[in-house]
Amino acid sequence: MPDFNYLDKRANEYYINSHVPFSPLGTLNPDLVETVFDFAYQMTFGQGGEHRAHRTGGTHQRRNGEIFANTFQGKLAEYALFCVLTNSGINVSEPDLGVFGLGEWDSVDLTIGDESVSIKSTKSFGNLLLLEEYDWDEQANYLPNGHGYDYTFLIRMNPFCEDVMRRNRFLYSDSINEAILKQIIMAESWTFDIPGYATREDLIQIINENYILPRGSMLNGKTRMDASNYYIQSGDMRNLNSFIIDRG
Repeated sequence: MPDFNYLDKRANEYYINSHVPFSPLGTLNPDLVETVFDFAYQMTFGQGGEHRAHRTGGTHQRRNGEIFANTFQGKLAEYALFCVLTNSGINVSEPDLGVFGLGEWDSVDLTIGDESVSIKSTKSFGNLLLLEEYDWDEQANYLPNGHGYDYTFLIRMNPFCEDVMRRNRFLYSDSINEAILKQIIMAESWTFDIPGYATREDLIQIINENYILPRGSMLNGKTRMDASNYYIQSGDMRNLNSFIIDRG
């Protein structure tokens, strides 16, 4: 069992003290990026599906541009892990590109045999695996779909889709021309790393020992939390190489 560290706390500010530098593992194939773009556009601007406009316990109502960025980023992260595991000889299911309506959930991101995998993504300089507090019970079941995951991986992306959307003044838009947005997304080189993963037992521990970043608190003195989150620092996560070796 890893040793987990609480964030340093100063009044209402929380600071990371166990981190992993960004170390790119690869760049995603443009064909995969285009596939993920088509999926994310259909789920948002194309109105083929719907994602939640706000986070559990949060108040910020997300616009289509924000939901697109989150959807694109999340699915791209799934493909990043899929590619790494497949190239390592591990038989893993391909990410689901089914279009879901509001309130519908794909039960898992990936599967390895009978084991389920959840994937969280963040920026290249991110060092926290975050789980929205009110989405999880004490046994690490994800309440929106009633499913618990055997493993949860953290994937870091460079660039971060929200930053690309913000730079082009699309992040808070509800309607964007598909061809224009695709050109912008495809012009980027999407690199990633995988600082680590957590088991379900790890999540149960951090949930029950209250590793919580509260709503309204400031992360690293500059980012206000819109919702309360359980957390694991990247430096405290299990190593990707050990996961691959165990299945070699």
